[in-house]
Amino acid sequence: MAAHSNSSDDLFEWVQQDNRRFLHAVIRVSDLNRTIKFYTEAFGMTLLRRTEIPEEKHSKAVIGYGPEESHFVLELIQIYGVDKLEIGTSFGHFGIASQDVYKMVEEIRAKGGVVTREPGPIQEGGTTIFAFVQDFDGYSFEIIQRPPTPEPLCQIMLSVADLDLAIEFYEKALGMKLLQKYDSPQEQFAIAMMAYGSNLTQTTAVELKYNYNVTEYTTGNGYIQVSISTDNVYKSAAVVKLVSQELGGKITRLPGPFTRIISFLDPGGHKTVLVDNRDFLKEVQKKE
Repeated sequence: MAAHSNSSDDLFEWVQQDNRRFLHAVIRVSDLNRTIKFYTEAFGMTLLRRTEIPEEKHSKAVIGYGPEESHFVLELIQIYGVDKLEIGTSFGHFGIASQDVYKMVEEIRAKGGVVTREPGPIQEGGTTIFAFVQDFDGYSFEIIQRPPTPEPLCQIMLSVADLDLAIEFYEKALGMKLLQKYDSPQEQFAIAMMAYGSNLTQTTAVELKYNYNVTEYTTGNGYIQVSISTDNVYKSAAVVKLVSQELGGKITRLPGPFTRIISFLDPGGHKTVLVDNRDFLKEVQKKE
């Protein structure tokens, strides 16, 4: 038992030191051309690559604020024949950092985006300005006032039924740090910001949100997963296995000798894929 405990402790210590960053989030869209046009013109993103795969009846594009090698980006997938998406309630929104929220929201409005929360402070007397907008498929984006940042695509919000459990899972299984926790009994929700690094304004974070008295969420068919890098998928798989046995969750794919990725569900059913750093860079360079 002692040897097993020491081995587990070594793995949990290793995951905190692993070289990890957010690579991309994958979402389905109903019209790839329209989404690319909107994200580039309204959000100011850049189309990084596009691939047509007719034999598999889908097209995809990668879009973001900088190269895949160094930035968190979005991978958009359009399935042929699917023209309506259900976003569900499990996925909440993406976050985009902006130095001028008011200006960006007006540009989004002019391009046909729906403004669901006009720009303004979080609360009366507050200093942080934010707004919410939606694209044509109903994906929600929070536009957040922030200083210049290397990661403008700065946030993914996921709904959870047990916030403390989710925090523990993301700390242990994914090696993230809890940078901020906020509870609002008046508005009936609590959030936790989980990230790699220590400065919330300079990195990408997962916002875990607990809504009071809500125990179930719908997954829909829009948001698919987030991918994160690792230097060792085999050690990562061992860590996820231990944490899933303790806290819940499910491994859906283990790494093999040639395909060095692991995919798994957290206790709330959100999918994460861990990808070998070297394999990821090779794949990106091959597609350029």
